[in-house]
Amino acid sequence: MTKRDYYEVLEVSKGASAEEIKKAYRKQALKFHPDRNPGNKEAEEKFKEAAEAYEVLGDPQKKSRYDQFGHAGLGGSAGGFSGGMTMEDIFSHFGDIFSDMGFGGFGGFGSTRGRSYRQVNKGSNLRVKVKLSLEEIEKGVDKKLKVSKYISCKDCAGTGARDGSAFSTCSTCHGSGQVTRITNTFLGQMSTTQTCPACSGEGQVITKKCNTCSGEGVMRGEEVISVKIPQGVAEGMQLNVSGKGNAARRGGVNGDLIVVIEEKEHPDLVRDGNDLLYNLYVSVAQAALGAQVEIPTLDGKVKIKIEQGTQPGKILRLRGKGLPEVNSYGKGDLLVNINVWIPKILSREEKRLLEKLDESENFKPSPDTRERSFFNRMKDYFE
Repeated sequence: MTKRDYYEVLEVSKGASAEEIKKAYRKQALKFHPDRNPGNKEAEEKFKEAAEAYEVLGDPQKKSRYDQFGHAGLGGSAGGFSGGMTMEDIFSHFGDIFSDMGFGGFGGFGSTRGRSYRQVNKGSNLRVKVKLSLEEIEKGVDKKLKVSKYISCKDCAGTGARDGSAFSTCSTCHGSGQVTRITNTFLGQMSTTQTCPACSGEGQVITKKCNTCSGEGVMRGEEVISVKIPQGVAEGMQLNVSGKGNAARRGGVNGDLIVVIEEKEHPDLVRDGNDLLYNLYVSVAQAALGAQVEIPTLDGKVKIKIEQGTQPGKILRLRGKGLPEVNSYGKGDLLVNINVWIPKILSREEKRLLEKLDESENFKPSPDTRERSFFNRMKDYFE
């Protein structure tokens, strides 16, 4: 299913400020919150959709990539949640937004109605660079990346417990994940709530730690990750693969894998936005008499016609032979810049022939030829 534009989801304009985006998300979250719409699956999906939109537009880096490249700029998934977003994900990420809305969390997460606030661990993001040829950029490519990272412990399934169920309720916070302390001041008693130091906000403690991961639930390892890179990506563009970063401690939310695009230098072609540039050298005779020559493109070699009397600096445009735009059906062009090769060393016979040609008025430029040639080249480029 095609994803809706995130600005449309939150009902804000592209020029909206960070505060306006946050306010718009609060409005949508309030409207479709599960506490207001119990059992309503449609409202739940809209609630998740709004969270996904805010997860991107509320992050300056992701917003910048989205503004420039749309959904393709975020990789195979929309935001940090991908398709597996749960209510627990939402409340663990945006609990501060719901804390003053009069709503609780979901399943014991992020509540203000006496429900527990159990902290969810978040794995760190990873960043890798991928070098692509212009041919791969033109077609789009699936890359398999072997990434060294923290993975979920296989012996305890990421729980950190030896038997997978060796947990007990934290005796300090009684499972809430938070402790409240009352301090006497000259203004009276003041109550402060903070994350439980005994269980780090998890609400439970491990009674028998896994021997393999020492109770952390993660260990060093490698994973082969498939990344779908769309057509037309550019140097420095970042793709976000949700949930493929470092695994989180004790079954939390995994971090993301950020793929940074690098371009390999092409032996013949130079990229200029979505256009490609090629410097073609022809002989004096070819420029004067005209010729058919072969030039490289990303799809193989093609023949082009050099018209009789072609001047140095003339630009030929091969439409649609450039690179595609991200999220678009349009393609750039291949611009062929004509250069006339002048030999540095001449034989006596060659000198004699050129001196004879130089005597002809047809081989002498008129006073305004150079000026016209410059403007013609500029016209060719912009047409």
